[in-house]
Amino acid sequence: MASGRLTLTADEVSFFTAAADTLIPGDDLSPSASACGVIDFIDSELAGAWGQGARLYRNGPILKGKPEHGYQLGLTPREFFRTGIAAAERWTQSTYGKNFAGLDDPDAALSAMETGKASFDGFEAREFFEALLSIVMEGFFADPIHGGNRDMAGWKMVGYPGQPANYRDVIEQHRGKRYDVAPRSITDIGK
Repeated sequence: MASGRLTLTADEVSFFTAAADTLIPGDDLSPSASACGVIDFIDSELAGAWGQGARLYRNGPILKGKPEHGYQLGLTPREFFRTGIAAAERWTQSTYGKNFAGLDDPDAALSAMETGKASFDGFEAREFFEALLSIVMEGFFADPIHGGNRDMAGWKMVGYPGQPANYRDVIEQHRGKRYDVAPRSITDIGK
């Protein structure tokens, strides 16, 4: 594991950081994904009950499902990302001669994964990309109590005021109008 990490190794942190910052780069609207704590969020999620497969049916038989069937593997989310990152790194090495974090154009590699043009050995590149995109977005927009969305940057970027419990009394009077207030997280309830 990387120093101070719950479950991610240093190589996995490098991969997630490069991928997340490619998907959500820092710009005029917000800091990069990693600067917003997305890697901390991912580490926490994969180390917790969800990452360990709590509430997932993983007993056989596990048959190849259609995309609309959702997740159809016997792996926990933690195992899925560990296996997917290893497959992505092998493909990146064979295709570009570098690890993913060292790529000059990581957009091209992510695009190949997204479209299924990347051929991972024994693993679906497109399914991995979709899970990667999903967990990065979750980390960028989740309540900051979960480790990501540091300083509520994701919420500020889209104008989300935060937890509904904080503004439920004014929803009707602002319906269809911009509600321009500083966002508040779960930790702000009752303050």
